[in-house]
Amino acid sequence: MKWNWRGVVATSAVCVSLSLAAQQVKPANAQLASPEIERRVNALLKQMTLEEKIGQLVQYNDMGQNVLPSADNKQVADNPDAKLGIDPLKLAGNGGIGSMLNIVGAQKTHIYQQAAMEKSRLHIPLLFGADVIHGYRTIYPVPLGLASTWDTALVRDLSAMSAAEATTGGIRWFYSPMVDVARDARWGRIVEGAGEDPYLGSAMARAYIDGYQGTNLGDTSHVAASVKHFAAYGAAEGGREYNTTDMSLSRMHQVYLPPYRAAVQEGAATMMSAFNSLNGVPSTANPYIMTDLLRKTWGFDGFVVSDYSAVMELTHHGVALTAADATKKALEAGVEVDMMSHYYDAELPTLVKSGKVPMSVVDEAVRRVLRVKFALGLFEHPYASGTEVTRALDEHRPLVRKAAEESFVLLKNDHDVLPLAANAKKIALIGPLANDGMQMIGSWGGANHKGDTITLKDAMEARASKSGATLTYAKGVEIKSTDESGFAAALDAARGADVVVMALGEDAMMSGEAGARAHLDLPGAQQQLMEQIAALGKPTVLVLFSGRPLVLTWAAKHVDAILQAWFPGTEAGNALANVLYGDASPSGRLTVSFPYTVGQEPLYYAQFPTGRPTGDADLSVPPGPNSRFLSRYIDAPNDALYPFGYGLSYTTFSFSDVKLSSDKLMLKDVQHAGHITATATVTNTGKRAGSEVVQCYVRNRGASMEQPMRELKGFRRVELAAGESKTVSFDLGFDELSFWNNEGKQVIEPTEYTVFVGGDSRADHQAMFHIVQ
Repeated sequence: MKWNWRGVVATSAVCVSLSLAAQQVKPANAQLASPEIERRVNALLKQMTLEEKIGQLVQYNDMGQNVLPSADNKQVADNPDAKLGIDPLKLAGNGGIGSMLNIVGAQKTHIYQQAAMEKSRLHIPLLFGADVIHGYRTIYPVPLGLASTWDTALVRDLSAMSAAEATTGGIRWFYSPMVDVARDARWGRIVEGAGEDPYLGSAMARAYIDGYQGTNLGDTSHVAASVKHFAAYGAAEGGREYNTTDMSLSRMHQVYLPPYRAAVQEGAATMMSAFNSLNGVPSTANPYIMTDLLRKTWGFDGFVVSDYSAVMELTHHGVALTAADATKKALEAGVEVDMMSHYYDAELPTLVKSGKVPMSVVDEAVRRVLRVKFALGLFEHPYASGTEVTRALDEHRPLVRKAAEESFVLLKNDHDVLPLAANAKKIALIGPLANDGMQMIGSWGGANHKGDTITLKDAMEARASKSGATLTYAKGVEIKSTDESGFAAALDAARGADVVVMALGEDAMMSGEAGARAHLDLPGAQQQLMEQIAALGKPTVLVLFSGRPLVLTWAAKHVDAILQAWFPGTEAGNALANVLYGDASPSGRLTVSFPYTVGQEPLYYAQFPTGRPTGDADLSVPPGPNSRFLSRYIDAPNDALYPFGYGLSYTTFSFSDVKLSSDKLMLKDVQHAGHITATATVTNTGKRAGSEVVQCYVRNRGASMEQPMRELKGFRRVELAAGESKTVSFDLGFDELSFWNNEGKQVIEPTEYTVFVGGDSRADHQAMFHIVQ
């Protein structure tokens, strides 16, 4: 069920605004709010003891360390819960747990579920969750790469595919999507999201939810999504994992909250609280974001699960002195399920019996958990269904290959080195990432099978054998090693080649959780290897694998072509070969800004203006006075090396005729869904077909608060034949033209707007209009 944010606004004499108090909405998910589900939830709740209620709020782990539970319920000694004297199988049988994570495979989930369904008094099924971030068995590009497709339909289809695979193993709950806006490439978890922009992030969030949950959560091929990490975790100071976040109310609502809100609007069944504190209050004990905002304002009616041991960590944050304090604060703030702290089951019985935590609070938490279980149809279909998927599926490979092809971003292509020419009969393939299938999976690789992934070496050897070309492979160096003993073989291979393809980048585990980096250069001795290869003067292509933007300043000057490949997944090699040889044209566009140097971080296109602009970050801002006293670095550019939205193709595109449906919009009309329509013509000016992402940016000047120099407010992915033109339109209404002030109101004022349309965030084709009273 979707609701119209634009339709509930109030006017005043000077602006149209949407305050937090005015944003009351209908329930965000009709499936969870159905009268039949509510009847069943209430009937079951009346039968439950306190211990059974608390059990629904407790989650236990497996971590893949223990073998299948034996008939006598014994666990192996290295199970972390076993070390605490905990037997999850026994708890499942007496109603002591409500959900489990990292229990992978139909056989395992069946054993635990059978205990819950056959031995527990009320036969309440367990909910099995897992970190399925970019595929279960058939793996597609990491989310940052997937976002680079700007293809929401593709994201939806891939999400549905991964849900269909995982449910055959009993998994009905994904800890995904991560919708944190991330503007600091040092933060390792930037790989898990859609990048730096809230508009694009919101579009991707909706696509993930649609794919995972479908229109019927009760369909056994669908899963409940858990949107994370609520809230604003992507703004952790210094890009350091688990670190604090502090920002104005305006920035929080305008930049960091929109993707979460979009996910709730799309019907997300669950949310996950973040590790960080937000404006001084840890998210896991933050009633403002989890109760006032999420539930009362946005109408969220699912449940919130803590991140791993986050309830316990409230004592580390210093806001709780004891386990009981942490339990009370987290539950009353709105965290229904305690993931792996083991605090709720240990502390809640005493807290409730002593009256320190009202039974009504526990009942509401349990009601939300049961609501999701009933909506998923777990009571009717508790076990995995269908034939279990244990390897990457051949029928799914074309889709993940298409995703990989669309995710690659061509950053540079001097002298048309790409696609590889037919007369390139001697090719040198060099680098540690050319023949490592597990690296191609990236962080959070699902339950992938090691032998399923096609490497770049695999695919290029197959190509060479068919075309009569010669491929010479040399690893050159290990990813993180400074040992240069392999350089000689790599240089020999390059000297004898017509063209050199270098596969360099990060180790997959250098990004993701706990993957914060203070330096964004190529690790180990890879930079030195690249410099020596480039010095030979051979046409050289850099294929870059990473989970974040890296510093490519040297490569941008000295390497002929750069293809950003992220971590592409199961079909990595085939997808790369298709693009390198020109069977597919690169069409990915950056969703994060690439810096000249790490000292520019955090770096993003939607910068605020200053009183002393330099003019290099936005074409609409004239240069400041020719003096030292400007808002700039003295030793690096302000702007990105490669900006948000940027990407090349094997053809070229031009933009023209940016027009608006009017030069003004009445302020009062915004209340009634009034809007301006912007149109522009995009033309394929090259000699082959290609895809362009047409991007619409807006700047608001004259408002009561300073606004970014431009913000993305629309995009269209367009397929064009050689010489073909298309007209693309964007409707700009309340959502696109408003901003959030520091009183918690979304407002629109009589101001001046500039609309930019083009192929990246530096778009300079523009038109202007005013909102008038």
